[in-house]
Amino acid sequence: MEITRRTAAGVLAASFAAPAAAAQSGAAESPVARTRHGQVRGYLDGGVKVFKGVRYGADTTGRRFMPAQPPKPWRGVIDATDYGPASPQPDRNAGPTSEDCLFLNVWTPALRDGAKRPVMFYIHGGAYANGSGSSPLYDGVRLARRGDVVVVTVNHRLNAFGYAYLPRLVPQLTDSGNVGQLDLVLALQWVRDNIAEFGGDPSNVMVFGQSGGGAKIATIMAMPSAAGLFHRAATMSGQQVTASGPGNATRRTLAWLEALKLKPEQARELAILPAERLVEALSAEDPVLGFGGLYFGPVLDERSLKRHPFYPDAPAQSARIPMIIGNTRDETRAFLGGDPKNFALTWDDLPGKLSQANMRVDIDPATVIAEYRRLYPAYSPSDVLFAATTAARSWRGAIIELEERAKAGHPTWAYQLDWATPRDGGRFGAPHASDIQLVFDNIAKPGATAEGPTAQPMADQMSEAFIAFARTGDPNCAAIPRWDAFTLPRRATMVFDVPSKLVDDPRGAERRLFEKVPFVQAGT
Repeated sequence: MEITRRTAAGVLAASFAAPAAAAQSGAAESPVARTRHGQVRGYLDGGVKVFKGVRYGADTTGRRFMPAQPPKPWRGVIDATDYGPASPQPDRNAGPTSEDCLFLNVWTPALRDGAKRPVMFYIHGGAYANGSGSSPLYDGVRLARRGDVVVVTVNHRLNAFGYAYLPRLVPQLTDSGNVGQLDLVLALQWVRDNIAEFGGDPSNVMVFGQSGGGAKIATIMAMPSAAGLFHRAATMSGQQVTASGPGNATRRTLAWLEALKLKPEQARELAILPAERLVEALSAEDPVLGFGGLYFGPVLDERSLKRHPFYPDAPAQSARIPMIIGNTRDETRAFLGGDPKNFALTWDDLPGKLSQANMRVDIDPATVIAEYRRLYPAYSPSDVLFAATTAARSWRGAIIELEERAKAGHPTWAYQLDWATPRDGGRFGAPHASDIQLVFDNIAKPGATAEGPTAQPMADQMSEAFIAFARTGDPNCAAIPRWDAFTLPRRATMVFDVPSKLVDDPRGAERRLFEKVPFVQAGT
C-alpha cells in the first residue's frame, strides 16, 4: 500500500478552477459530443477538444457500498467544462468531494472522424484511499496532441466507500469490498460504448496508472468482469500481488465500526451516517498492519475477485495483454524524505530506521546494512535507508509481477527511472511519482518537479514510448534505444535517463538480497 506523495501541496485544488479564459471558446465553437446517455459540451485547449466531468455512473449516495448503476439519460446539452468531484477521502487537497463522484474526463484531437485513435485511460494513485483524476499533472492536452491519441482520466469510489468489506455483517452488501474496482469496470464499459464519438478506438484501449493506479490495474487484470475492456496495460510504481483476504478485511471493518462507536450489529447504520464521519474514522490504526490508518483495498471476495492478482501466478485472463511494469530508482525518498533527519542519519541510527514498517519485510537490519556497505562503499547511512527500503518495499512487488509474466511467456517490458531532477540539490533523486509528469509531458504544470536542460528530453522519451505502446502494444520508438521484452534469466530493463539505456538485471545484487524473504503485500 503506497500512497502517492503530493509533489506540491494543494496542486489538486487548483485543478478544479474553471478553465482559463484563453482556453475557452465561444459557444458557437464549443465542441458537443453525443454519449449514449446524452449530449455534453466541452471546450478547446490548444486545438484539443476537452470534456471534463462527464458522468459515467449514477449518483452512489443512495447505493453506498453497492455496485454503481449507469447514468440516467438526460435531455439537452450539459456543460462538461469543469472536473467532477472526487470520492470522499482524508486528503484535504483533493478539491470538492462527494459520493456523487463517478465522472471522467476526455481529451481528444477530433470528434467522430472515424480515425480510431488509441485510447490512453489513466487511473490515478493515492493508494486506494485518496486522489482523483483531476491533478494538473494528468492534463491530457499535450499527450493527445503529441500522439494523436484520446486521453481519459477517471474518478471512482475510494477507501471504505469503495472497499469496505461488509458481507459478514450485512449479508445483502455482497460486493462492498470491491465496488471501487467495479466503478473502474463501469468506466471502461463507458469507454467501450462511447469513445468512438470522441475519435477513439474501443478495440485499442490502454490502461495506465501510477502507484495505487497501477495496483488497481493489476487487480482488474484478474477480474472477469473487466475481460475484453482493455488491450494494453502499464503500471508505474504500483503493484498488487495479493489482495486482502475476507477475514482481514472484516477485521478492518470491525475496527472502523469501533472508531465510529458502533457495535457489529449496528453495521447497517454505515449506509446512512454522514460521509464526513465515515472519513474521520479512517484514521484508526490498522489492526492487520499494526501501523498507519485503516487500509481498505480490493478483497478476495469470490465474486468480483476470485483469485489474487499475481498469486500464485500471473492471471491467465490477461495473458495476451502486453504490459509495461516500471518503478523509480529512489521510490522511498518520496515517503521518508519528508523528515530532514533521514538525510542526516548515523550508522548507529540506521538499524532502528530499517524497521519492518519501513522495509515491509522481516529481515535482519544488520545483514542488510552489511550487504549495502559491501555493494556501495560510498553510500551514507541515509543512502542505505532509501535504497534498502525502495528495494524491499516498493520494488519487490514489481519484480514478482515481472517474473510471473515472464515465466508464463506474457509480453512484458520493464523500466526503471533513474533520471533525477536537480531541484532541492538533487537529493530526492528519482522518487515515487516522478515519472507521471514525464509520461504526460507535463513538466510545466503546477506540481511538476522536473527542471533543468534534460527535463524536456526525458519527457520526450517517456511520453513517446508510452504513446507507441498504446498504439502498437510495443514501446519501441525512435525516441529511445532498443527496448527488449523482459525475459528470464536476462531481465532486460529500460533505464530511463538522458541518455537512456537497456540494462540486464539492474540492481541484481539488491534483488537477490531480498528474494530470500517471503513477500506479503501490505494490506494483505
